[in-house]
Amino acid sequence: MNAVDRYEVRLARSEDDLIAAQRLRYQVFVAELGADGPLVDHVAGLERDEFDRFFDHLILVDPKADPEARDHVVGVYRLLTCDRMTEVGRFYSEDEYDLAPLKATGRRLLELGRSCIHPDHRGGMGMFHLWNGLSDYILARDIEILFGTASFHDTDTVALAQPLSFLWHNHLAPKALRVVAHGAGAAQMRLLEPDQIDLGAAMAGIPALIKAYLRLGGFVGDGAFVDRAFNTTDVCLVMDTARMSAKHRNFYTRSRGLG
Repeated sequence: MNAVDRYEVRLARSEDDLIAAQRLRYQVFVAELGADGPLVDHVAGLERDEFDRFFDHLILVDPKADPEARDHVVGVYRLLTCDRMTEVGRFYSEDEYDLAPLKATGRRLLELGRSCIHPDHRGGMGMFHLWNGLSDYILARDIEILFGTASFHDTDTVALAQPLSFLWHNHLAPKALRVVAHGAGAAQMRLLEPDQIDLGAAMAGIPALIKAYLRLGGFVGDGAFVDRAFNTTDVCLVMDTARMSAKHRNFYTRSRGLG
């Protein structure tokens, strides 16, 4: 098997797939990053919550791994369309952000979350394959706006002043799409003025996943959210597919040969 066809990307289609995804999330979010939650199963090693049954799980599968051991899922994205959201009554990230601006657009929304890759599969083609799978999902469902929280693995916003301030000054979402952090964990992002920002320090402090969304034309909402259960400071990323440049749009269409 060569490097190109090493992985399979598909939606989870069985209980074994879902449990394997939850096992991977436990390894990354709980064991590696120190997260916890009311439905986390430390005995079985599963990171799960009450939203899982409503979300689609886009999984990156290593065909060489043993599915009976539930080790075959090495990457995952959790996805909730606006159609499925009506079954839940709200989006997952509404605990942290007021999503009224997005809902008011009347456009087709997709919430992204719980994105992670097994440590042994980072730095290669795994995330590229996941993103190509995501592009197929988006195109098949005519999604117009993507959004979801992405995390800094630190709860000290003062220590994150450089990257948070840089994002606020340079990548703040337009007013019509500007979700706002709310609740007890809400925190300001504008901690420094432009002349106080060290570009090198700011960029070094921004996680790779957030940088990737920014390169594709993404924005951030107004305000961060300190999630102490997950030991993170979150920002809400928003991407309007209609505002993408032709170069960025090609990223989403090339896997299907469209456009």
